[in-house]
Amino acid sequence: MQGKCVIIGAGDLTVGEFHINDEDFIIAVDGGLSYCGALSIEPDLIIGDFDSVSDEEFDAVMKLQQEIPDRIVRLKPEKDDTDMLAALRLGLERGYDTFHIYAGTGGRLDHTLANIQCLLFLKNNDATGYLIDGNGMILVIKDEKVSFRENMEGFMSLFTLGREAKGVTIENMKYELSDYTMTNDYPIGISNEFVGRAASVTVKEGELVCILQY
Repeated sequence: MQGKCVIIGAGDLTVGEFHINDEDFIIAVDGGLSYCGALSIEPDLIIGDFDSVSDEEFDAVMKLQQEIPDRIVRLKPEKDDTDMLAALRLGLERGYDTFHIYAGTGGRLDHTLANIQCLLFLKNNDATGYLIDGNGMILVIKDEKVSFRENMEGFMSLFTLGREAKGVTIENMKYELSDYTMTNDYPIGISNEFVGRAASVTVKEGELVCILQY
């Protein structure tokens, strides 16, 4: 499918604009609806239990639910899926395999960690997600090689999401590794640096969360 699924969450919004194309599908998640209003973005779908919106926004959602019910998905507060995970499931159902998630970090740490787990959920469903903020992004690397362009700047940190990740190789960065087994009790992957060369990270077996800071 052409285009990507753009998710606008209710975390901290640290970008002034979103990179959105005509073929993209935009989902506002709960309090993310207020960001859409502030940036004059019209979402294709609005989903959530709406426990983090203002009274005025809640009234607006209820009015939209009556006028265009196919664009509103109202969830119960008591549920297993987070609002974000429910939004990702809907994006997958529509055939999208690339997800750009804005305002998915900051605020409550537990929500940020939950959204990182959502990136792994996407990877396990043959899709790729990026948690994007004004200073960088977060992605998950699983059983694959990921390359970075030579003009990348800033820092990269890697942490294993499981007990260990095997065959970790980092090339063309300040600190390199070769066929290393990275564990979750030793933060060897923190604060690496891009050095003006086309870099790459390879994981033969396991999952790493990759945090990029520009």
